[in-house]
Amino acid sequence: MAKLFEPYTIRGVEFKNRIVMSPMCMYSSHNKDGKVEDWHKTHYATRAVGQVGLLIVEATAVLPEGRISAQDLGIWSDDHIDGLTEIVNLMKQHGAKTGIQLAHAGRKATIDGDIFAPSAIVFNEKYKTPIEMSEVEIKETIQAFKNGAVRALKAGFDVIELHGAHGYLINEFLSPLTNKRTDAYGGSAENRYRFLREIIDEVKEVWNGPLFVRISAHDYTEGGMTPAAYVEMAKWMKEQGVDLIDVSSGANVPASIDAFPGYQVPFSETIKRSADIATGAVGLITTGIQAEEVLKNGRADMVFLARELLRNPYWAYTAAKELRVEIPMAKQYNRGWTF
Repeated sequence: MAKLFEPYTIRGVEFKNRIVMSPMCMYSSHNKDGKVEDWHKTHYATRAVGQVGLLIVEATAVLPEGRISAQDLGIWSDDHIDGLTEIVNLMKQHGAKTGIQLAHAGRKATIDGDIFAPSAIVFNEKYKTPIEMSEVEIKETIQAFKNGAVRALKAGFDVIELHGAHGYLINEFLSPLTNKRTDAYGGSAENRYRFLREIIDEVKEVWNGPLFVRISAHDYTEGGMTPAAYVEMAKWMKEQGVDLIDVSSGANVPASIDAFPGYQVPFSETIKRSADIATGAVGLITTGIQAEEVLKNGRADMVFLARELLRNPYWAYTAAKELRVEIPMAKQYNRGWTF
């Protein structure tokens, strides 16, 4: 059996294979209320039919001011639970496990009104200047992540991922390029980690399932975060009970990135081996052979696909043919999924 299609278990949750759909914003909550619409039901269910082992729902805002866009999904209200429950049930009908990425956009929010960040530093000329968060606002945001975890549990998700990457709020606290605070939440690596530490602690009070954290392992800018710098933080995450680190990179500050097939895999490998924690590899992984190499060589424990699953929701079937593996299929597709 190819390792890509081996089951994988975390905290008693068994994933039927190592294929994960990365959270990808759909910008499709058109009423600007953060609620699930028909598009989400079709989008996520289709990838479940395609035999993806774990589907992680797009960045879902824990506060309305924490949306990347006004069309983002939300989990700041109990009114969001029913819609999220519906897409969870649709995905689970086809054997997929389900995750949700709890998020706050920080200084990269593009909604009307004030936006917030650890420091009042604008991302670029296209964005608004954020308000530096007070300690009261920090505590309120930590509570919002905890409340989001409670709602994720009620909706029936199997996995929670905290979005600590791509220049959004948690990432902004972690990096010295975007965190210039002089209080307990800024300065040293331990202080910059404090915001994420407190979120993890609060979420763990209400969530016993698998917990992932997505990070941007490299700022690609002098003085910023690097994979080596993240090893220490990854060890702290493991001590707190984080089960897997989803290793992405970039987007915290404007930077030039040489993106080539598998360009982030070495970052996953560094963190996995140096911090002794499970990782997910992501970034221009497009073929079954490429994914199998990552797993067989111990560079990651799961493979996260994004754009490739937009192009081909049945990528798992394509990869299985490439690796000469027979996998289950929806019976309705028997006539098409033949070797």
